Amino acid sequence: MSNTGMLPVLESEAVVPCCPPLTAAPLSEEDAVRMAAMFKALGDPVRLRLFSRVASHEGAEACVCDIQDVGVSQPTVSHHLKKLREAGLLTSERRGTWVYYRVEPSVLAAMAGLLGGVAR
Repeated sequence: MSNTGMLPVLESEAVVPCCPPLTAAPLSEEDAVRMAAMFKALGDPVRLRLFSRVASHEGAEACVCDIQDVGVSQPTVSHHLKKLREAGLLTSERRGTWVYYRVEPSVLAAMAGLLGGVAR
């Protein structure tokens, strides 16, 4: 006997980072914590380079094999990519023996929106 019932579709519980520009209104505590974690993760030059390589890679995703040449060992690259994932900046998917990374879709827009206010 086979079970042909439909599986329920679950809504994603991912928190979409969004904040008004810094010049528009004060950040809430929750938004400040979330955005600070992202900027802290990008505060390391190796992480910033890895993030840039993923964000600018053709097809908007990159295999770790294509971005790992940043002047540190492979275990260190894995550590930095893990930190970027934990900060919500990247998502990853294993395909065979390789892991492919994408920039979390809302991240660039959120960071640009936060910093996009008119300077006075």
